[in-house]
Amino acid sequence: MSQKIRIKLKSYDHYLVDKSAEKIVKIVKATKAVVSGPIPLPTEKKIFTVNKSTFVNKKSREQFQLFTYKRLIEIFYNQSSKT
Repeated sequence: MSQKIRIKLKSYDHYLVDKSAEKIVKIVKATKAVVSGPIPLPTEKKIFTVNKSTFVNKKSREQFQLFTYKRLIEIFYNQSSKT
């Protein structure tokens, strides 16, 4: 019987996503399962625009960005049953 596990990792820090994916792949390979990935998924980008001043100067604004990094890991495990 074949089993498939999909793990989707999300983080605001790309370093943490890469290190976590690396650890998962290392552990899964030790169990002799087949690993596909880590597959980089599209990065989400959110932009927030706020006024610098609370009362006047509508033209003076500041922008902030928030990136969400994603990785996908697929694990395939073939379990042979003995009767």
